[in-house]
Amino acid sequence: MTKPRVIYWFRTDLRLHDSPALQAALDLDPAVLWPVFTWDPHYVYRVRGGLNRWQFLLDCQNDLSKSITKLNPKSKLFVLREGPQTLFKKLFKAWKVTHLVFEKDTDVYGRERDAVVVKAAEEAGVKVVVRSGRTLWDSDEVVKKNNGKPTMSIAQLQHAGERVGDIPRPIAAPKSLPDPGEMPVDFEQDEPDRQPDFNEPRREGKDTAYKDIAGPKGDFAIETMEELGFPSATTSIRGGESLALKALGKIIEDKKYTATFEKPKTSPAQFEPQATTLLSPFLHFGALSVREFFWRVQDVVTEYGKGASSPPMSLTGQLYFRDMYFAAQAALGAPFHQTATNPYVRFVPWHLPSKRDATSGMVTGEYHVDSEEAEVWFKRWRNGVTGFPWIDALMRQLKEEGWIHHLGRHSVACFLTRGGCYVDWERGAEVFEEWLLDHEPACNAGNWQWLSCTAFFAQYYRCYSPISFGQKWDKEGALIRKYVPELKDLDKKYIYEPWKAPIADQKKAGVRVQGDGLGDREKGTYPKPMFDFSERRNVCISGLKKAYAVGLHGNDAQVLNGTWRDLFPSPDEAEVMNEYDSDDGEHADNAEQRTHDKGAQQAGRKRAGNESVPEAPPKKQSKRQQTLNFRNK
Repeated sequence: MTKPRVIYWFRTDLRLHDSPALQAALDLDPAVLWPVFTWDPHYVYRVRGGLNRWQFLLDCQNDLSKSITKLNPKSKLFVLREGPQTLFKKLFKAWKVTHLVFEKDTDVYGRERDAVVVKAAEEAGVKVVVRSGRTLWDSDEVVKKNNGKPTMSIAQLQHAGERVGDIPRPIAAPKSLPDPGEMPVDFEQDEPDRQPDFNEPRREGKDTAYKDIAGPKGDFAIETMEELGFPSATTSIRGGESLALKALGKIIEDKKYTATFEKPKTSPAQFEPQATTLLSPFLHFGALSVREFFWRVQDVVTEYGKGASSPPMSLTGQLYFRDMYFAAQAALGAPFHQTATNPYVRFVPWHLPSKRDATSGMVTGEYHVDSEEAEVWFKRWRNGVTGFPWIDALMRQLKEEGWIHHLGRHSVACFLTRGGCYVDWERGAEVFEEWLLDHEPACNAGNWQWLSCTAFFAQYYRCYSPISFGQKWDKEGALIRKYVPELKDLDKKYIYEPWKAPIADQKKAGVRVQGDGLGDREKGTYPKPMFDFSERRNVCISGLKKAYAVGLHGNDAQVLNGTWRDLFPSPDEAEVMNEYDSDDGEHADNAEQRTHDKGAQQAGRKRAGNESVPEAPPKKQSKRQQTLNFRNK
């Protein structure tokens, strides 16, 4: 009997260790094995990707290719420059393939792509083998055990996970790999549709990514930044399985840190080194197995015993959050990533709402500018020139390094949405999609829904202060001095509020506080704050209270047909309903841990006018009333 001829299709599993799908391919005892990666135009043109994440991907691919070659000098990671939907049906015939093996992908596009490829395989008589390995539990199985519903809390995830079964122990990396077979590509290459190209603004050179299906030299080499037309990355964070396992090993060596880790107690202002593991980008690209991470940590926790931390604040708890979002996405599909059509996300009439396709209801990637003021605020937030140094330092760190601490992410997300700008969370999610090294579609959407209090979390009156919250962690302003260098010599008394510094102090520090930071900014200047935070916070809290009282969700008819406007006050009639005291974010994250289940218990249920508004802390004397500008969208 002829032995199988197997293509192993690498995607977001760029590793050799603990790969159930790769092991399944080897269990076929193949005569030949092709480790391939298809350079998919969807990600090149349709997904926002910053330079840093592109470089991290290339790092992971190069590292994996070297590891493959160490096991078999005749093999490597073979990169083909064509979309998998059109490529594989040609490869099946040209390479006489009998089996296609890959790791399961529950991302929205991943499901659509894989369905096309599987159909082509069936038509070609090629057997398809798929294994789960991207999450602790198979996300689809979690959804089944959660009665077909999305997991909207850690408790739901854990309960469903327990019913799926124990989290599997990781398996060892293979010690050898079969030879690849012949790889003729004497077939016509399907050119990709390059428009719209969400990454065009980042291209400085000519895009030659799809000039030759086997690469410039015909050797199936890994792509380069130059081929993509991109300049060099700016991050110092590099990728690859080798670095991931080395970093994990170093973390595990510190048993006390590993066993007692509590994420809300780690500092968002700490850098070089950072306060957390920085392993999330490796998890995203699959350079580190999530099960390897889980069990290496869990074994330390078990051995440590009394005094060890527990989920959701522990290291393993962070992996539960990841699985929770993946399962929520698996249940809902495309609507999970937006408000419109999503039955689990509260409708809030934010500024700068997304444009939607009239037929499908899906967002288009563009948005309405309903408020010029909000558009300016959004641009200043994105560019790190809000005039609030804590926010600006975090946004600049994100753009430069591709990573910020989770409390930093919470600070900037709250500021953009319910804690200042009242801008649609989908705008912030798009920026994170572009800049984060560890961008997971499911986690990104879920976290923005959480921080905007539209799903998962409901205590909208707890806002992160852009002033006092940073001071709690970094009184000297070290993070600000690093990433907002124009303020590096300013006295610590004013480092979080430079607009309060007397002119003499500004001159002494070599900086003047003026302008809005946009356009050609004069050297030696730092922008004025774009609004009074206390006033804006009260406006936003009032708006959220009104939205909660109205009780609409993304799939309600009023949201989809625009008649929601009848339920909200017009700009001339809007008024602050009540004001709440705020702890300036002092306990925002602690509350998140305490109430992550309670806040999600009723999420997604159809309300019948009896939904309760979250209990507010005691009122204090009202400040000057502010008008919430609800623009027609």
